[in-house]
Amino acid sequence: MISVFGSANMDLVAYVPSAPKMGETVTGRAFRTVPGGKGANQAVAAARAGAQVAFIGAVGDDPFGPALRGALFESGVDTSRLRVEPGPSGIAHIVVEDSGGNSIIVVPGANGTITGCTAEDIEMIARSRALLLQLELPLDAVVAGARAARAAGVPVVLTPAPVVELPNELLDSVDLIVPNEHEAAAITGADDPDDALKILLDRVPEAVITLGSKGALYGSRAGTRLLVPAVPVEAVDTTAAGDTFVGALAVARAEGREPAQALRFASTAAALSVQREGASTSMPSRAEIDAALL
Repeated sequence: MISVFGSANMDLVAYVPSAPKMGETVTGRAFRTVPGGKGANQAVAAARAGAQVAFIGAVGDDPFGPALRGALFESGVDTSRLRVEPGPSGIAHIVVEDSGGNSIIVVPGANGTITGCTAEDIEMIARSRALLLQLELPLDAVVAGARAARAAGVPVVLTPAPVVELPNELLDSVDLIVPNEHEAAAITGADDPDDALKILLDRVPEAVITLGSKGALYGSRAGTRLLVPAVPVEAVDTTAAGDTFVGALAVARAEGREPAQALRFASTAAALSVQREGASTSMPSRAEIDAALL
């Protein structure tokens, strides 16, 4: 089982030819509400990629709460540790350009009420083969989850987004960090991905920097360095590409695949997702990933 301790948001997605500049109004071509949140997205991606997955998080007692729970459940994710808090669920306002690029504003809602792990959360983490973390929950909660996993000998995969200063008490419990190239530069101060990778490996045992259409760069303290090319496709919507990559990567690693194979599996899943609109709704099934790898 893979556990995900993270955010669940309702994505409010507007599709436009070009995102508006400050003070500008533009006409969109479509609007959709899609279940999302980095945590929930990674949970759905991992479940669709073939893993048993449990989600730990919170939704509000508003109409979005049952919809978010239902979307996870329909994807086969265990929602027994998804609590309901008074007030609104988290939301993300997403603007998607016709080029496939996007910009996002996240309002935490119920996600912001999580400040740590309950005994039941810790028990679920301890039964896992990996714990996936992101930074859309309060940092204290993320640190608590990482420490619980470390104490139980469970590998921790961290997506450092949105970017915040990463304390040693968190990184000391992280086995693999997966930033994109912009996040890697912000965290390390190095614009060159190779330089950023070296700095990251001073702080964690393994790192993957996703490079969009240029692929993914992997390194480990054991000295392994890999650049796995992206699968060439025409992107429609890149909103959930990173979360799809991480979810699929966690599944491949849990299955014991070597780094090159695991990265190819994850890159293929991400490439399939960007050819469809939406976040969790764009994520491929295991059968689709396996067929694309043939």
